[in-house]
Amino acid sequence: MNQFALPLALPEEGGDNAFIVDASNSESLRHLDHWQHWPVAVTLLTGPRKSGRSSLGRLFAGKTGGTVIDDADLSDEETLFHAWNAAQSSKVPLLIIADDPPPRWKITLPDLRTRIAATPKIRIDEPGDMLIEERLHRHFGAEGLVVPQNVIDYLLKRMERSHYALHQLIETIDRLAFERQSRVSLGLVRDAMNALGFIDV
Repeated sequence: MNQFALPLALPEEGGDNAFIVDASNSESLRHLDHWQHWPVAVTLLTGPRKSGRSSLGRLFAGKTGGTVIDDADLSDEETLFHAWNAAQSSKVPLLIIADDPPPRWKITLPDLRTRIAATPKIRIDEPGDMLIEERLHRHFGAEGLVVPQNVIDYLLKRMERSHYALHQLIETIDRLAFERQSRVSLGLVRDAMNALGFIDV
């Protein structure tokens, strides 16, 4: 797996919840690591669910002492407006996390819409093969299970490249392994993919 310099003092080792750095998130990490140089004291982080964006927000808050507003697209717009202004006046960084930036995020309050338009925007993309493989090894390794390489290769050829699909797959493999008291085998993984409606070719 390619190695990136780890900003925010991210741990290189850890359990299932450890943040894994790859091409899908490395630019966002570099931006957050240089928060003192932002043009405004706020950044908008977007990306798919289950991509680690909330974990990244917690790491950012712990490193900088800043504020994080998660699920901002579901939050009260007046509250977001005042938080944006407070970050500017205090110079304490604010990280806003949402599914998508405007215009997909429909902001009705004009003053907030103007401020978000002036806010730097970063995004976590869908995972590549390296992140998927590392995520599988870390998750099952934390449970004392070994995932054979032929199982990894099988999944990488067939699974949808999305954080949510990976999350669903891991949960289903966990459930089947527990129900059957079985190791993570190629047959079990095939059953997990079929249970999720993935096409097995």
